[in-house]
Amino acid sequence: MKPNYKEFQNDEQVVGAVQELKAQGVHDDDIYVITHDDDRTRRIADNADANTVGAGEVGMDTYVKNIFRSKGDELRAKFQELGFSAPEAEQLEDKLDQGKIILVIKDLTTSTTF
Repeated sequence: MKPNYKEFQNDEQVVGAVQELKAQGVHDDDIYVITHDDDRTRRIADNADANTVGAGEVGMDTYVKNIFRSKGDELRAKFQELGFSAPEAEQLEDKLDQGKIILVIKDLTTSTTF
């Protein structure tokens, strides 16, 4: 299934959206937070009880390559590993450059509103 995403301006909006998704039955393992800054990503994910994209999601090969990539390349690779196409990953990375927070749902059921 193709992943879905929504962009947010601030941390509190993301926390509220994650709580709402979980109340609708979205599984914890399907919710990811991505920002342009690793510390901000971890902080928001911790506050929202959501996931970050790590070695388990991208595979060890991509994870190691990300260590040597530019931040933009790393973020695009993360989006592609979550199931987005290269052009979609480029667009999402551009949104992160603008300071947005991207909330990704890997498996969105038809009854879930997002």
